[in-house]
Amino acid sequence: MGGDQAMFRYRRIVPTLLLGYLLAAPQVGAEARYIVLASTTSTENSGLFRSIIPPFTEATGISVRVVAVGTGQAFAIARRGDADALLVHDPAGEAELICEGHASERAEIMVNDYVRGGPRQDPAGIIAADTAIEAFAAIAAAETPFTSRGDDSGTHRAERQLWRAAAIAPQGTWYRALGSGMGPTLNTAAAMDAYVFTDRATWAAFDNRQELVLLFEGDEALLNPYASVLLSTERHPHLKHAPASKWHRWLLSEEGQQAIAEFSVDGQPLFFPSARSDSDDALAPSDPESRAEFLVCH
Repeated sequence: MGGDQAMFRYRRIVPTLLLGYLLAAPQVGAEARYIVLASTTSTENSGLFRSIIPPFTEATGISVRVVAVGTGQAFAIARRGDADALLVHDPAGEAELICEGHASERAEIMVNDYVRGGPRQDPAGIIAADTAIEAFAAIAAAETPFTSRGDDSGTHRAERQLWRAAAIAPQGTWYRALGSGMGPTLNTAAAMDAYVFTDRATWAAFDNRQELVLLFEGDEALLNPYASVLLSTERHPHLKHAPASKWHRWLLSEEGQQAIAEFSVDGQPLFFPSARSDSDDALAPSDPESRAEFLVCH
């Protein structure tokens, strides 16, 4: 137990130390420019940034220093004013950040989806489920091992939302909340031969599957939109707002969307461009009921 707690603290401390280094690192020369981007482990683990940051830097002269953390941690970094921009995947959390005054603009830039991996034998029979909720219910009913990130990331928040929709509070020895990123969670699932909820991009890039196979995909409830978020100039005037805005606009541009579309692993595209900015009335979902709920600032 003590070792687990120490490792969990380590996972939280390391991104903080890295962030301090990135913020403190001096710029060399008058023309050197950079922004600090707080983003998700899924975008980092998939290799996306190695594909899309170089063309942006070549076009603008602005480098992007990525701090890859869970979305919950990215929001905490934003609230402290310790990053110039965000790239995250939790629409409700993004709206909350805007309502609190920490962020000024959000734009959806791309989408992928979540999938369910698990043991090749599929003891819970989720391959026969019609919906993501049914698949979760089958795992809980069978009490077969399930590994959760348990780290308040966007993926973990999406997982919790599906458990709530299934009217299930997962608990017991079969449910392992790890407090770790997607890569370590997948490694644990492979070692335990357990079910796991992951984004498709990280699953595609994961090469230690052992006996894990893809068992459930395709439900509309598993869509996973990613958004670029700019922080408030009034709340956080010390940040690099001008270069951060250039990054944000580039992601929405034809060049940025093309760079996202061209990224693939083994010939499989992992993110699909879906640029919709606030000026397109895209802060909230298109469904009127969901949109009304999304925009309410309590």
